[in-house]
Amino acid sequence: MRKLLTSRPARGAFLLASFTLLAAPGTSQQASGPIARYTIDAGTMSGMAAMAGGGGGMGAAMSMMMGGGRNQPLHELVLRLGSTRAPASGAPAADHFMPAGAGLGASVPLVTPRIVPSDDQPMPGERPKGRLLLYWGCGATPGAGQPVVIDFAKVAKGQMPPGLYMSGASIPQEWQIRASNSKTYGDWPNSQTRKTVPANASLLGDHRISGNYSPDIAFNLKQDFMPAITGTARAIAGGATILSWNSLPQATGYYAWTFGAKENGDMVWWASSATQAFGGPVWDWMSPAAVQKMIAQKIVMPPSQTSCTVPAAVTQAGGEMLMGSLYAYGPEANFTYPPRPADPKAVWKPEWIARVRYRANTMWMLNGPDMGSMMGQAGDNGDDAPTQQQQKKKKKCGGGLGGMLGSAMGVGC
Repeated sequence: MRKLLTSRPARGAFLLASFTLLAAPGTSQQASGPIARYTIDAGTMSGMAAMAGGGGGMGAAMSMMMGGGRNQPLHELVLRLGSTRAPASGAPAADHFMPAGAGLGASVPLVTPRIVPSDDQPMPGERPKGRLLLYWGCGATPGAGQPVVIDFAKVAKGQMPPGLYMSGASIPQEWQIRASNSKTYGDWPNSQTRKTVPANASLLGDHRISGNYSPDIAFNLKQDFMPAITGTARAIAGGATILSWNSLPQATGYYAWTFGAKENGDMVWWASSATQAFGGPVWDWMSPAAVQKMIAQKIVMPPSQTSCTVPAAVTQAGGEMLMGSLYAYGPEANFTYPPRPADPKAVWKPEWIARVRYRANTMWMLNGPDMGSMMGQAGDNGDDAPTQQQQKKKKKCGGGLGGMLGSAMGVGC
C-alpha cells in the first residue's frame, strides 16, 4: 500500500483533483482593508489523523503507514499574521501570547518564511499510466454518470475526460492570509520551534499578538477546541460500506471521502457530496455561513446526518485498503478593533481583524480497524512537532487539467 500511494501517478492524481476540481485562489488584499489580519485555525484530530500528528491529508496517512502513531486525539493550531506594514526596524518579528491553559508556554513565534528561488528546472519522472475513477454521493450504488474516468495517458496527450465537470455550484471563497497578499507575513507552526499542542490544551482566555510590523491584537476566546469525532466503517451485504459517526453539538456540517489504489496503477476517489466536489475548500476550515451554502448545494452533509453509505463499486475498484477521512466543521469567532459602528453609514476602518475557525477530523482505513478502535491500537511516537517547509518559487505549467496533471506527476511542463 505504501508503494502504491507514494508513486508519482498516485500523488499526481490526488493533487490533481484536490487543486483542479475545487481549488479556489486566495482573495487579494484590498487597499481599504485593515492594517493587520490574523487567523487561528483550531482542529481536533482522531484516528489516523491523530496517529500521524498531521492535519488529515495524504501526508498524515503516509506518516502513519511509515511508523508514526499516537494513542489519543490531538489538537492542532495554524496561526497566520498578515500586515500591510513593513517591520518598524530589523527583521520581521511577532509572537502570539497564549493563555496558560494552551500549554505552549508564554508565547509562540510567528516566523516569516524565507523564499528560496528554485532552479526552475522541470522534475524528471515516468510517463503517466493508470486511471483515476471518481465516484460521489451516499448510497449502496453509484448515481448516474459514474464513475468519471481520468485516463492519465490520455490527459497527458491533451485529451480531456468526458463527464469531468463541476456541478455549477458556486463554492464560497473566504479571505485567506498568505505571504502573497501581505506586505509582511508570519505563521506557526514553523521551523523555529518544535512545540506541539498538548492533548489537554485549552484555548479559553486572553490572546495577544504583538510584532514589529502590525498593531497589537488582543481578544478573549470563549470557544474551546471541538470534541473528537469517532465512528465505524461497517461492510454490508452487496459490498457497500456504511460509515457512521458520533454527533458533535458544535458541528455545522460533515464531509467524507475515501481514496484507494491498485497494483495496476488504477485509483479510486469517492466523496460524500451529492455533486462532483473533491478536495479544495472542503479540506479547509470553513465558516458556518460557507458550510450552510454548501449544504444547500448538497456538497456538505447537514449536522443532523451521522451516517453515509460508500457504494460497493468504490470498495471493489479501490482494492484491499481504502483510506478515508471525515471532517466536522465547527463554529467561528470574529474580532475587530475598533468595533464596527452600529450606524451603517458611519465611516469604519479597522486597525486589525481576527478570525478563529474550528473543525474536527478523523482518518481510517475503510477495510481496516474501526475509526475509534484504531486509537487504542497505536503506539506513541513522541512529541515531535511537524515543521513548515521553506516556501519556494515554483515553475508554472500550462493551464488546464493537462498542465495540472503534468506538474503534479513530475512529467514536466
